[in-house]
Amino acid sequence: MQMRVSAVQYYLHTISSFKEFADQVEHYIKIAEEFGSDFIIFPEFFTTQLMSIGNDKGEALTIQELPHYTDKYRSLFIELAKQYKMHIIGGTHVVRNGDRLYNVAHMFYPDGRVVEQAKLHITPTEVYEWNMSPGDGLEVFETEKGKIAMLTCYDIEFPEIVRMAKAKGADVIFCPSCTDDRHGFHRVRYTSHARAIENQVYVVTTGTVGALPTVDFMRANFGH
Repeated sequence: MQMRVSAVQYYLHTISSFKEFADQVEHYIKIAEEFGSDFIIFPEFFTTQLMSIGNDKGEALTIQELPHYTDKYRSLFIELAKQYKMHIIGGTHVVRNGDRLYNVAHMFYPDGRVVEQAKLHITPTEVYEWNMSPGDGLEVFETEKGKIAMLTCYDIEFPEIVRMAKAKGADVIFCPSCTDDRHGFHRVRYTSHARAIENQVYVVTTGTVGALPTVDFMRANFGH
């Protein structure tokens, strides 16, 4: 198995339109293409940047409103994956299923397919501030380069779930993350090291940087 991967340190800043978001995303993908990447991974919660667009009153959108962008998000990444012939781990995006919100990682294939993996271990902020729900199953996905799993941020801190992914045949674990301080960043980074050694798998992680001053719980981001 051989693949080249680009991990995006996504810069969060206030925007005024979906086009600004799309242009920033494509900028990173173009760079990955120039380096011959087979996969590119975006961070967890990077689509919260869309909340900074705000409403007619000039107020930032709430997490409950972020799923309104799901169709646009999916359409954008489906087209970019096909255009650049690349597997895109589209970070995570908040989706609604019935009356529940989930933090969901997406992989977009070059042929237009899309697969999803909901975050399994969610944080207190996700539970108590954003009223989100955890996923209930782990999937491993086939690609032409090998089998991959998507475990989001806090998920990577639990040895058992990575062992399950390995048992299902995963060669690579993609770990989009979002941390707001140095401690959180290092916790994800060094537990990723541990999971890689324990299971003899590759772990690819990346996070957000920058700030969204008008968006609750996204005002500070720490990553490398």
